[in-house]
Amino acid sequence: MRPLTILLFICLSICCATSKNSKTNSRLLNGTWIPNNQEIGGKQLPQAVFEKQKLIILDSTYTVIAESIDKGIVRYKENKMDIYGKEGVNTGKHFTAIYKIENEVLTICYNLLGDRYPEYFETTGKPLYFLSVFYKESIK
Repeated sequence: MRPLTILLFICLSICCATSKNSKTNSRLLNGTWIPNNQEIGGKQLPQAVFEKQKLIILDSTYTVIAESIDKGIVRYKENKMDIYGKEGVNTGKHFTAIYKIENEVLTICYNLLGDRYPEYFETTGKPLYFLSVFYKESIK
């Protein structure tokens, strides 16, 4: 379960990209994000699973730090993401996701199968949907 959780977080944590909106969105998404809540298939994950994880977004690249490090690129348009693993456990994988950012809280719902975008920020009844809620790490 732990490797699956890390894989999901990595996939989930991948953000940002290029497009007409990339400059505006990357400014909002750039930074270090700390997971506050995660669920998969409608089941809440215990905080101990993700308490040491981080998602770092810089323009169209991402790095997820968990039990291992995963890196890749993201392409987005509007509130949708296409996430491509380039290094780590998700190398060669493509995930689709939707995201929203409100009050420096980033919510991402991933479809780990990558065959379509989630329609809602909901994982119940969808075993390969992963939801993560992040807050932005403050610069001290």
